[in-house]
Amino acid sequence: MPYRILAINPGSTSTKIAVYEDEKPVFINSIQHSVESLAPFHKAIDQKEWRMDLVLRTLEENNIDIHTLDAVVGRGGLIHPVESGTYEVNEFLLRDLLNAQRQHASNLGGLIAHEIANRAGVKAYIADPVTVDELMPYARISGLPELPRISTLHALNQKAIARRYAKEIGDKYENLNLIVCHMGGGTSVGAHRHGRIIDTTNGFNGVGPFTPERAGTLPPGQLIDLCYSGKYTHDEMQKFMVGKGGLVAHLGTSSVPEILDRIDHGDLHSMLILRAMCYTTAKAIGEMAIALKGHVDAILITGGVAHSKRLTDFIADHVDFIAPIYVYPGENELESLALNVLAILNGERDVKVYESEPDNNDPAQINDPKKPSKLREILAESMKVNYVAKRHLTAIRKYWRALPNISRRRGDNDRSND
Repeated sequence: MPYRILAINPGSTSTKIAVYEDEKPVFINSIQHSVESLAPFHKAIDQKEWRMDLVLRTLEENNIDIHTLDAVVGRGGLIHPVESGTYEVNEFLLRDLLNAQRQHASNLGGLIAHEIANRAGVKAYIADPVTVDELMPYARISGLPELPRISTLHALNQKAIARRYAKEIGDKYENLNLIVCHMGGGTSVGAHRHGRIIDTTNGFNGVGPFTPERAGTLPPGQLIDLCYSGKYTHDEMQKFMVGKGGLVAHLGTSSVPEILDRIDHGDLHSMLILRAMCYTTAKAIGEMAIALKGHVDAILITGGVAHSKRLTDFIADHVDFIAPIYVYPGENELESLALNVLAILNGERDVKVYESEPDNNDPAQINDPKKPSKLREILAESMKVNYVAKRHLTAIRKYWRALPNISRRRGDNDRSND
């Protein structure tokens, strides 16, 4: 008998649900929420009971008995940083979803899954939340100790696409080095090294490319001046970062098809801005190639914006020297959620336990031998790598690796021995 799994993905204006029997979807529905229906709720978390009732009613109307389910999985919310994987919903996870660091509809996923699972007499899970954090130690450090780099990305879709690619080529995700670029209303680019995302842009409101509705990396001096100019409130500046930045700020719309239509009618300004967005995305892919030291098996481009061949062509023209590029348009988070839980039920992966507190690895305490530190262990191991200069050159050391499709000058005659 196939396993029956209910997947729940709450978004800002919809709640998407699907029932899977093993890998096969047998029911998919998107429950839309109008502005008027959301108006009575002050915070996203206040919508829990209302959205849960809508989900249960929709299932009942389509003759789906929750007592036939084997598991329920919800989209992970803005909990504390965790390793990637599938987590059973426990009391600590419920607490952190209820008191999440930011208000977002995704916080409802695990809460609704837990309530429905309790009624059905099965277990509830979340999988690969946006707060997945597997960064290598020095990827966390910025120029100010008060402002560490934070891992926030489209982990669910990135991991799913990476595993899909690995399966298609007959390999394991854990054996590969991949750069995965998710392009939607927000964009995140991750460096996947042997199954872990060791570096990433911040897909929520921080460092990275600008996107259809997010500002991405901004010139810090000018940003500080704008914040203190008196023209905008704190909330308005936050909205520039997420919601009213990017294409919205420049062109008044987040719709890529609309902007492409403008370009087709001769709008050169729209062409400039859209290409600039793609250029910042290409640069982020290049940064992740550095994180992987140039050892990149493939670049995978996914998300809603990836439907546009013109955009992916522009990006590929800038980064195809790094590795082969494969485009997987769109995203299927419901399928990703269901497949993560199916792997648990089939015994292919272990379920992870959500802890009450995140690991505390304060870089300022790394030299204190009395305090346990994963960072200290990782850094001590990495210090064993040495580079030795060759030949009688005045340079103290030399780095060079042959990469495909790069034309180099022929002045260096000793490279064949490196």
